[in-house]
Amino acid sequence: MKVHHSIAAAVLASAMILPTAVPAFAAQDHRSQAPGIEKQDTLRRAAPRDLKIGTAVAGGGHHETQPYPAPFPNDKEYLQHLAAEFSSVSPENQLKWEYVHPERNTYRFAEMDAIVEFAQQNKQVVRGHTLFWHSQNPAWLEEGDFSKEELRAILKEHIQTVVGRYAGRIQQWDVANEIFNDNGTLRTTDNIWIRELGPEIIGDAFRWAHEADPKAKLFFNDYGVEGINAKSNAYIKLIPQLQAQGVPVDGFAIQGHLSTRYGFPGDLQANLQRFDDLGLETAITEIDVRMDVAAGTQPTAGQLAQQATYYQRALQACVSVDECNSFTIWGFTDKYSWVPVFFSGEGEATVMWNDFTRKPAYYALQDTLEQASPGRGNR
Repeated sequence: MKVHHSIAAAVLASAMILPTAVPAFAAQDHRSQAPGIEKQDTLRRAAPRDLKIGTAVAGGGHHETQPYPAPFPNDKEYLQHLAAEFSSVSPENQLKWEYVHPERNTYRFAEMDAIVEFAQQNKQVVRGHTLFWHSQNPAWLEEGDFSKEELRAILKEHIQTVVGRYAGRIQQWDVANEIFNDNGTLRTTDNIWIRELGPEIIGDAFRWAHEADPKAKLFFNDYGVEGINAKSNAYIKLIPQLQAQGVPVDGFAIQGHLSTRYGFPGDLQANLQRFDDLGLETAITEIDVRMDVAAGTQPTAGQLAQQATYYQRALQACVSVDECNSFTIWGFTDKYSWVPVFFSGEGEATVMWNDFTRKPAYYALQDTLEQASPGRGNR
């Protein structure tokens, strides 16, 4: 088995920036949209103790076709904000199959190793994303001529190798990602694992992950499940069935890729609550709020206010549910957002502008976090 180690120790060391070591820029009233990081003026400092506020660590995927170096670990200002603002980090692409397992007998761990080291240095937890998915798989896997026994062995070896490498260092895993269609039926066509091995393989994936790290929390993760609908109902039905079979499912995660083209899912809190009622932890894991913004223009004040309201309502739904313990925004600066690459005519989906100044959405999150923890010690 071959393992890539492409990040030099010196580069890795340069990424280690403790929140207490982040330089404070000139103090500014937060309504001024001026740049700066103050020790007490961050999202992680505002958050209640029992809620991890997180972000995706930019890298891999669409970033590899953009005209800039990999944001992590090359953009030092990005790293300062990543360390200061968040108590949880998720790899954006660095643990997806095509990136971490590019050839059958080759693993590429250097980038993820660096993220985990960065998190440890900055007292952050890590969410692992993802082990079992229909998308971003390498060609050797999707186009390989494998027997069912071989394919099952490949999946088990991958899960136990990846989870085992980070045992004790990753708090939550998105074990199975996007396994249902919008109508609530299983993805039996485009998900290689379900198509070739049957739905029973879903439970096996959770069992193998648990064997590799018994302390990690294991989640289902999906988009389009913000409200009570056919897709989220399918999870409500499936998870108790798996638990009755002894499958170690700990949580259910809602991605939260939202757009101001559509109304806010007003039943988000009620939906989170019904998973909480099953005894599960819940999380919002990939939230962003994209807007219709023509090329070369800026969103209007009204659009920014609407975006801020969507972020605020999503966070409020999470903090109102007892076991919603993790809230992750999918990237925090428009500079590196995936949205314009994949959604034509939409963008500006994060809580900071390209230059890391804060949008109204940032302050909506900050204010909501502060109101959620009056008089309580902060992280």
